[in-house]
Amino acid sequence: MSGRAESLIESIRVELVRSLFDAFLPSAIMSAGFVIAGCLIVWITRDPTLSLLVVLGAVAGAARLWVAWRGQGEAQDPELTVARAKALERNFAGAYFFFAAVLGVFGLRVFAFNDPEIHMLMIGLLVGYAAGVAQLISLRPWIAFPSMMIAVAPGAFAAMVHGGGLYAVTGAMTFALLAGGSQSVFKRHLNTSREIARRITFGELARLDPLTELPNRLALREWFEERVTLNPRRGGVAVHCLDLNGFKPVNDAFGHPVGDQLLIAVAKRLAWAIQPRDIVARLGGDEFTVVQRDIASEAEAEMLAQRLVQALGQPFRIEGHVLRISTSVGFVVSSDNAQDLERLLARADQALYAAKRKGSGVEHFEPQLHAVA
Repeated sequence: MSGRAESLIESIRVELVRSLFDAFLPSAIMSAGFVIAGCLIVWITRDPTLSLLVVLGAVAGAARLWVAWRGQGEAQDPELTVARAKALERNFAGAYFFFAAVLGVFGLRVFAFNDPEIHMLMIGLLVGYAAGVAQLISLRPWIAFPSMMIAVAPGAFAAMVHGGGLYAVTGAMTFALLAGGSQSVFKRHLNTSREIARRITFGELARLDPLTELPNRLALREWFEERVTLNPRRGGVAVHCLDLNGFKPVNDAFGHPVGDQLLIAVAKRLAWAIQPRDIVARLGGDEFTVVQRDIASEAEAEMLAQRLVQALGQPFRIEGHVLRISTSVGFVVSSDNAQDLERLLARADQALYAAKRKGSGVEHFEPQLHAVA
């Protein structure tokens, strides 16, 4: 499987896991409904086993809600990794299976009593639970299907064998609804996965530079808004603008195909030189931008700028040619995470032109030396 295909599959999984944490209120309603119905049934039957199961159900419901509430913020983190998404999903599944198991045993026990009223209430509770699962967590079938089976099947089977044609039909209809819900789960999962794949693919095409496969200006702006403007962190942000010195002679001497390969090689070196939390984007031609986050001082930005200069100062081997270029970097540092990206880019660009004019390689934007954009 290609790296891009694996990346797409991982992105789909992350999006599907995020969907699990959108159902907090319905889960709360279901948990409360079980406790209320369970208490009513216990009041009618005076059965200590059912009393214990109601307590366990309340604990399971609370655990399910706590996991959902605790994971909401992390699930919506734009930097949610596949590994962390899997951990969130496992926690969610464990709480869900716990509640489903208690509900299943509770339903089985209820049919040990010969009381049509509590049987009717129990069937309604089971069908409502299955419908909620099919609707709310169907995008993760490995959680939804077992949950429905564990919770509903024992009670439905107990209804079928309880005695009488009406009970048999009720149990059979419950199993039929369970089968229909399961089919709906798998079908919705498949259709949604395909839709997410199309959305991610088209989104990437619109946000990637077609030559270097780096993020373009649109992707850079969205990344900045999500991770800096709307998700402020401690520390400052630095924006670096750079372009290549000596790129045009390479194009003139060896042709555009070699020039294109050189840009691709430059993009890879820049991507290797930065931290995973940062981003490098191609703005066009031989112009690139690096945004550096969570820095404690201007010195950190200076170190990265020098590292970028050193990385691109090493020779490139392109189609049998040894090519040497250099780069100039201008950067600006801001402690205000609400700062506008375009304004920071303009300031870093001014520092870049100063670096090219002076031949210094790296220049920092200073308001007293540069005109403010």
